[in-house]
Amino acid sequence: MSKELYAAVDTFLAERLVGSDPVLDAVRKSCIDANLPAISVVPTHGKFLNLLARMLGARTILEIGTLAGYSTIWLARALPAGGRVVTLEADATHAVIARTNFLRAGLTNIIELREGPALTTLAELAAADRETRFDLIFIDADKPNNAAYFNWALKLSHPGSLIIIDNVIRDARILDSASSDPSIQSRRQFFTLLASEPRVSATALQTVDAKGHDGFAMALVL
Repeated sequence: MSKELYAAVDTFLAERLVGSDPVLDAVRKSCIDANLPAISVVPTHGKFLNLLARMLGARTILEIGTLAGYSTIWLARALPAGGRVVTLEADATHAVIARTNFLRAGLTNIIELREGPALTTLAELAAADRETRFDLIFIDADKPNNAAYFNWALKLSHPGSLIIIDNVIRDARILDSASSDPSIQSRRQFFTLLASEPRVSATALQTVDAKGHDGFAMALVL
């Protein structure tokens, strides 16, 4: 199957199961207008995150990697009254666009965007309130730091928390043990870490969509 066919199926599913949303459509347009990397989750995956958060009954959500805020809005819309999302973004330009999108979505009261390198903001978040724990954590940032982000996610979770790590398959390139690409080697090392971590029960799923062949890992904190 070709990437074009994956995209066509993705469009078919999104039209029938997700539909058009003026706010989310505007967020996607803001990415194009600002020439941001085309790395936001696709609409069907955005709704998948939303459904997971709702099924979990999440009240607190941490997102590592905001970009323009597309997945953030999907997650925030799943929260009950009094819930909150903390999202971390290293790029100042992305943060400005995301804040505009949160305002457009009417969600500024429940989304807190922390700007700066995530390994710094994660440490600050933990230090500010040692009792901080999140029900759902979505990791979708620079891939070489996935293992470090996962370790922080464990520190900021509780039994029953769900940790989701995006883009872990990369067109099956994780099979290449000899790859010189640090992002591939870091993914392989992450799976080694995940497999040996006794505090979670984990799995991974392959996906095909408009962005091609990839996948995500999920870890339930025990």
